[in-house]
Amino acid sequence: MKSQFLLDNTITFLNHGSFGACPKPIFEEFQRLQLELEQEPVNFMQKKLPIYLKEAKKPLAKFIGCSEKEFFFTPNPTFAINTIMRSLNLQSGDEILTTNHEYGAMDRTWNFYCKKSGVKYVRQEISLPISSKEQLLEEFWKGYNSKTKVVFLNQISSSTALIFPVKEICDKAKELGLITIVDGAHVPGHIDLNLSELNPDFYTGTLHKWMLAPKGSSFLFVKKEFQANINPLVISWGYESLAPSDSQFLDYHEYQGTQDVSQYLCTPKVIEFLYQNNWKEKSKDCRKIVLDNYKRFCDLVGTQSICPISEEFLGQMASIPIRTEQPMELKELLYSKYRIQIPIMLLNDAVYMRYSINAYNSQEDLEVLYQAVSDIIKTTDLIKVSETHKSTF
Repeated sequence: MKSQFLLDNTITFLNHGSFGACPKPIFEEFQRLQLELEQEPVNFMQKKLPIYLKEAKKPLAKFIGCSEKEFFFTPNPTFAINTIMRSLNLQSGDEILTTNHEYGAMDRTWNFYCKKSGVKYVRQEISLPISSKEQLLEEFWKGYNSKTKVVFLNQISSSTALIFPVKEICDKAKELGLITIVDGAHVPGHIDLNLSELNPDFYTGTLHKWMLAPKGSSFLFVKKEFQANINPLVISWGYESLAPSDSQFLDYHEYQGTQDVSQYLCTPKVIEFLYQNNWKEKSKDCRKIVLDNYKRFCDLVGTQSICPISEEFLGQMASIPIRTEQPMELKELLYSKYRIQIPIMLLNDAVYMRYSINAYNSQEDLEVLYQAVSDIIKTTDLIKVSETHKSTF
């Protein structure tokens, strides 16, 4: 599959998780739509765009398991969570329960909201290593009390790459009468997603990561009973529309001024590409590579795996705990000297090296990383390992 992508062949690319990578056929469709827009912008924006947008939403609704009228496209999950945040009507002293594994941009969004509203953002500690799903759930719900009004969490953590038991958390939150907001940035195209079964109140996910869409393509799902209360982040022609549709929710959020949304309109091509290339099987092969190598890398750097090595907790990414006092220098060395693109993630005073595996990757890519890390341990002090461990090289 590597020839299907536009990635630089001189780079060992192990960072699909950050921004994704777009295959050539999808990127060509993206450019075709942009050209069509520029050739007749008025006709495109006024007549074609509403039709194209509906056509783009149909296959995505089926892919994520919801109605076309329950979601709208957004540039990214940060935009989506900001939209929800601006419309939440919590009172001073209320609490939002989350974990200490959330994405930094989301933590910042909620911290901003809490400073303005007097609401408390509770980052419940999920200790590592995780021994079981039951342990994770027990620790999470220790953060609940009578002041808790909202549960917010990522389904797959960016820094630790852990899959969280969102279904179980959503079910219990419903029993407790709590609002559920899920950041599923890494989920669509990565692990199965059926929003009807998951049953969150709000859910955001990206298409430009594991679904392989052009950059800036995501969505926000809002359960029907909450739609009337969610105001648009940008007020424009859709607000108090002169030609309203049968959904005020979509009018408000889908028409927010002039912008090129060609990336959204590529969605049918995106889903067609996934099906034509049997992406579920390819994803399965990628997960096997991730799992087969995880303990090996932990052993290399002298650390412990942060969870049971199984598909219950890991998908196509894994985060290896490493001991370093110079994480950014380590990342830069891996890139500049060894030509490896891989993130070094910081979370809760710990550092992780996270590798992502997609269909354009192979075991050989991880061998390049393994040899590079071995060399760094032998020749520098960037990665701290015991002298006994280091002497085995």
